[in-house]
Amino acid sequence: MLRISTLLLAILPLAGLLAQNADQDAKLRRLADRLAHRYIITDGHVDLPYRLKVQNFRLTKEFIGIPIETTDGDFDYVRAKKGGLDAPFMSIYIPSSYQQSGGAVQLADSLIDMVRSIAQAHPDKFAVAVSPKDVERNFRKGLISLPLGMENGAPIEDKLSNVAYFHRRGIRYITLTHATDNLICDSSYDTTRTWNGLSPFGKEVVREMNRVGIMVDISHVSDSAFYQTLQVSSVPVIASHSSVRDYTPGFERNMNDDMLRALAKNDGVIMINFGSTFLDSKIQEAENELRAKLSELLQEKGLNWRDEAAKPIIEAFQKEHPKLYSDVEMVATHIDHVRRVAGIRHIGLGSDYDGVGDSLPTGLKDVSQYPNLIYVLLKRGYSKQDIARICYKNLWRVWNAAEKAGRSSSPQPALK
Repeated sequence: MLRISTLLLAILPLAGLLAQNADQDAKLRRLADRLAHRYIITDGHVDLPYRLKVQNFRLTKEFIGIPIETTDGDFDYVRAKKGGLDAPFMSIYIPSSYQQSGGAVQLADSLIDMVRSIAQAHPDKFAVAVSPKDVERNFRKGLISLPLGMENGAPIEDKLSNVAYFHRRGIRYITLTHATDNLICDSSYDTTRTWNGLSPFGKEVVREMNRVGIMVDISHVSDSAFYQTLQVSSVPVIASHSSVRDYTPGFERNMNDDMLRALAKNDGVIMINFGSTFLDSKIQEAENELRAKLSELLQEKGLNWRDEAAKPIIEAFQKEHPKLYSDVEMVATHIDHVRRVAGIRHIGLGSDYDGVGDSLPTGLKDVSQYPNLIYVLLKRGYSKQDIARICYKNLWRVWNAAEKAGRSSSPQPALK
């Protein structure tokens, strides 16, 4: 009996401590949720427009209802409200193929029209925004703002006047290129190195973006193009959806420490991409190994990936080897790294929701889960002010700077 009593005396304090820790953890999660809804979470990159286009989006009430509530994709109104997302930059994504085939301007206009039609169809839920003031005004009304960013400068074509045209259409950042070199600059994914950085025309484009008030986005560009852009731009730049190369060695799409320090001197912002392969090279290496094994298995059976007889083999292999994902902790680790190297003023969120397929990390699977990241940051000692900066204030500083530069040049009024 004495032994049992002694054991109980030892266990009770531990049980009390566990209960206390659980209570503190619950309080921290509630605080994270409150902050997610108090701060104006501005995500630099959500690929909803192109996802809807791929799904044969039509401008009818039936299809405009898709962004309200759906099990498809990563973004809809209901989940955004749950997660506290207030201003997702709608990506006007232009595939690199349009640089050769033509039609980039028309595609960009159609996607811009799509976003506007969503806001017009649901004025109680969405509103297009072209400035931080617009976002703030919409936030007070309980509306989700839909600012516009163009992913790939291909629609500028060879006409400098198109920069001002897209500003009038509501575009507030332009990612200079995408998967291949274009008329503006070299891509991080391309090995051609057409311009060894920015083209002469690209330098004019950057200056014109400064002049009219469009943020310069250096995600996707080559390292040389990045440094040259910083030399040319008179306004801070953003990386709308990039992560840290320290955890993905050799992945030029992410930014190394020298680039982070240069970005800090420029007073710019890197907005962390949530895709697992952007977060951890080990995920990509493991997936490549599994893909190679599956390819060998199919070759042994005389099949290729598209053969009908290959489908059950692929399905069985995938069940036996579940897909690998990073997690929300790793997103916070990338944020930690940027804070150490560049400082807290230079961090934002650029999830790439609806743009990275089935590669989102555990704990950040869709737009309802931003509070999970805020919770992890609170646990790691980030202050409320730090979190406000990451959620929106840092990006807004650059956005306001671009807008101020544009105002001083008296750009033309917006197109309806």
